Amino acid sequence: MKSSRAAIAWCGLKPALFTLLLTMSGALLATDPPTAKYPKYPSETPTNFTPATDSYDYTRREVMIPMRDGVKLHTIILIPKGAAHAGMLLTRTPYDAKELTTHSPSGHLGPMLEGYDNATDVIIEDGYIRVVQDVRGKYGSEGDYVMNRPVHGPQNPTPVDDATDTYDTIDWLVKNVHESNGKVGTLGISYDGFEPLMALVNPHPALKVSVPMNPMVDGWIGDDWFHNGAFRQQNMSYIYEQTASRDNTIKWWSSYHDEYDLFMQAGSAGELGRQYGMTQLGFWNKVLAHPAYDAFWSDQAVDKLLGTLPLKVPVMLVHSLWDQEDSYGALAVYRAIKPKDSRGDMVKLVMGPWHHGQEIEEASSLGAINFGSDTGQYFREHILRPFLAQYLKDGAPRADLAPVSAFETGTNQWRRLDRWPLACESDCSTKSRPLYLEPGQKLGFNAPATGAAYDEYVSDPAHPVPFRARPIQPVGYDPGQTWSQWLVDDQREASGRTDVLTYTGEVLTAPLKISGVPEVHLAASTSGTDSDWVVKLIDVYPDQVAERPDLGGYQLAVAMDIFRGRYRESFAAPKALVANQPLAYQFALPATNHVFLPGHRIMVQVQSSWFPLYDRNPQTFVPSIFEAKPTDYQKATQRIYHSPEQASYIALPVVGG
Repeated sequence: MKSSRAAIAWCGLKPALFTLLLTMSGALLATDPPTAKYPKYPSETPTNFTPATDSYDYTRREVMIPMRDGVKLHTIILIPKGAAHAGMLLTRTPYDAKELTTHSPSGHLGPMLEGYDNATDVIIEDGYIRVVQDVRGKYGSEGDYVMNRPVHGPQNPTPVDDATDTYDTIDWLVKNVHESNGKVGTLGISYDGFEPLMALVNPHPALKVSVPMNPMVDGWIGDDWFHNGAFRQQNMSYIYEQTASRDNTIKWWSSYHDEYDLFMQAGSAGELGRQYGMTQLGFWNKVLAHPAYDAFWSDQAVDKLLGTLPLKVPVMLVHSLWDQEDSYGALAVYRAIKPKDSRGDMVKLVMGPWHHGQEIEEASSLGAINFGSDTGQYFREHILRPFLAQYLKDGAPRADLAPVSAFETGTNQWRRLDRWPLACESDCSTKSRPLYLEPGQKLGFNAPATGAAYDEYVSDPAHPVPFRARPIQPVGYDPGQTWSQWLVDDQREASGRTDVLTYTGEVLTAPLKISGVPEVHLAASTSGTDSDWVVKLIDVYPDQVAERPDLGGYQLAVAMDIFRGRYRESFAAPKALVANQPLAYQFALPATNHVFLPGHRIMVQVQSSWFPLYDRNPQTFVPSIFEAKPTDYQKATQRIYHSPEQASYIALPVVGG
């Protein structure tokens, strides 16, 4: 290889001259080209573009509304052209106000609102001003985000919360939206349904009506995070995406097509969280630190909070009978605030045959089950529309609504009820009737007198019972996903397993109507020191259904839930179970309004895992199941007792005796 000087000599240049040329070329390269020598090509994109919207049938305003602590919240206001003295409908959301109000490009307001959380037909046709706001700390809003931010108090020492933010927002709206009549209603679904409940805490005088639909109310007892102490681990992806970034751009991922495999390989929910880096997330660390129902959860329970406050605003609580996410909240709030309704017309309850949020969609069916009409449209047209109009439209008539509007599944009829659950259209009675688990895996209304004292099965954490047929999809609503339908899945998938006990009644010769909350009374033992109990109340279709052959023998779950055994004596103080000793377990199933028809049979299934929807119980008592080690997971022999002295039964709220 030639030396440097040899190379220079080879080029015919003197070393000094070559050095000068190198220095000059470096200076040229380091200096931007002069504009005069390199003229700028004009950009074809304007610095600020103003759309020509004269032909639109609405006006869009995007504002930052100041809160009492100086934080500003991103708010979008959609005003129909020509609006005057119009009521305003407010939704506060952690799901991107901009996206929810730009669903599809159009000069018409309707398509702009066809996203999640909008009863579009009612909003458009009745001329409401639509207001959608990012909650504090999400998307375009300033401030810090806290999941379901608790009200000011023991769990929130700051002076601001969702209640004060709602108050300040309404105060700004009535002073600055001059096309309005000064009347505001608030509505929303799920997290957005939690917000109308927060509006009831020291409500603004301009708040005239609140419509919480499928609201998040108590995350431990029976809504998003736990059910009776069992952790809903499939919601980890929601926690991850909702709290890892302000705009949800950091996405959960998986290398598994079947979520059953994803959660099995991790072992515990705590270990999976560590693998995903979730210990960086504030809310996840709170979940890990509070596996029991301590003050962290009970202080936040919205039903308990509202039960201590006066009722000042008319409320319509909307509940879905097959709500796969928040089956507890709406009815818990109803129980808490209905006794405060001294006038008798301040609190309305609606119960429909829907999945979570289906009331704003086409709702003539859910999965394989058909209801004979579009129940969502009926709700919006005949219940929601007149209710909102009564309070938000000037001069509107009083809505002709029953205190409770409940769809009756089985007969597929809407019922007008005086109250819930002890209610019916005409003179009748509702009383609890025990439906007994009997020897021979039978069901009946007569207490067992003879026969084997118990049935048993082996629960193996290495082979947990899937909560639906595999491969199990993630939680989600994207096209092709059936997450919203899992509560109406055919339960035959489970009834054929040896680790599931199945009790079946005789063919019914007359209709049997239940209206209320079925209560589980289980006499059971385990060879371990902790255990989960899953109980399902099922309507078994006839073996042949002429008009629907696909429903022959279908096992439709009417109500089902899980209970974590360590909380048998106290939700706040978990305790190890005594191995091989029959113990009493009592817990409520989700409410139902159902008729078992002639030719059908009633079934009850009992099992000890519901995976991967809920985390596995190791069946060995450990202080926190989030921290369970592989060696903690042990097989256990489970016994369900049905002797005269130790009877297991479901207390059914039977109408008509």
